Amino acid sequence: MANRINLNGTSYHGAGAIAEIANEAKARAYKKAFVCSDPDLIKFNVTSKVTDILEKNGLEYELYSDIKPNPTIQNVQNGVAAFKKSGADYIVAIGGGSSMDTAKAIGIIIANPEFEDVRSLEGTAPTKNPCVPIMAVPTTAGTAAEVTINYVITDVEKKRKFVCVDPHDMPIIAVVDPEMMSSMPKGLTASTGMDALTHAIEGYTTKAAWEMTDMFHLKAIELISKSLRGAVDNTKEGREGMALGQYIAGMGFSNVGLGIAHSMAHTLGAVYDTPHGVACAMMLPIVMEYNQDCTGEKYREIARAMGVKDVDSMTQEEYRKAAIDAVRKLSVDVGIPTRLEAIKEEDLQFLAESAHADACAPGNPKDASVEDLKALFRKIM
Repeated sequence: MANRINLNGTSYHGAGAIAEIANEAKARAYKKAFVCSDPDLIKFNVTSKVTDILEKNGLEYELYSDIKPNPTIQNVQNGVAAFKKSGADYIVAIGGGSSMDTAKAIGIIIANPEFEDVRSLEGTAPTKNPCVPIMAVPTTAGTAAEVTINYVITDVEKKRKFVCVDPHDMPIIAVVDPEMMSSMPKGLTASTGMDALTHAIEGYTTKAAWEMTDMFHLKAIELISKSLRGAVDNTKEGREGMALGQYIAGMGFSNVGLGIAHSMAHTLGAVYDTPHGVACAMMLPIVMEYNQDCTGEKYREIARAMGVKDVDSMTQEEYRKAAIDAVRKLSVDVGIPTRLEAIKEEDLQFLAESAHADACAPGNPKDASVEDLKALFRKIM
């Protein structure tokens, strides 16, 4: 079996990298940008850092901001209609996963109109055409949507999120500029950072993991563990480390999948509107405990990457516990709660069934039944 790797054609990294957006647009002779960005980023003048560059370079654009934190089918359909009216020929997605996921879905449907119902994009839809060209500018250090072939949409009517996996949605250009992340509040920095750590650890332990993705994931775990506390305190070094770490995690997990921590987080987001990173952070150590007997020696390398000393002298039981403890400590240190009071006993069956049906579940190193998932959800009640 061949192992496939999909990455951006071009990516820019480092402070001031957003200046390259104008250069790329001109080099490709693009005429008008459809700028996808959420209302808060517009309100707090984050989006304008990019649109100012477009204006200074005489590049036309139209702004689209009907985007919710957990983007919905309606957000996408409204965006498709707005794109058609705009006369744009490329998309600039500015924001976290919400803006980028919305942009991907819009771009895919414009190029493949037979999927305009949105729901039919779930899983690995047989799209024929690459999406409208996307330049992705992350403002959070977490989702890595700028380098993944995944996006997640919320079906409000059915109270569920669905994952779409499609190489045709890959942004042609990623612009990872830590200065675009400096205005993130502490809570968002913490939750998106823990989402990135979850990507790295689940990607490293998923059934499809192999040498190249292991290399990405271990480096990502190291960078995130070393940088997240500093990023929460808004240090330059912390922001730079997280910007790179979350991107490297995306290079890996996009190509090998995730596991049930993400399946369960998607469900919590759909039912209770729990922020995705918070849900991931709560589930990650619990899922690691569940998976540990199916991970070989990998937890030793996770512990090592997280800075745990003397792992080579530990027993398997000790280094597995050390890895889980290191994850739990980082999560608590950056202020993530360990309990979700919204969960009710009567919701558990629906939650577990939804998580079991999620596209991320098959990649988990240890198979989980609906009953197993109910027991895991119960641990954060």
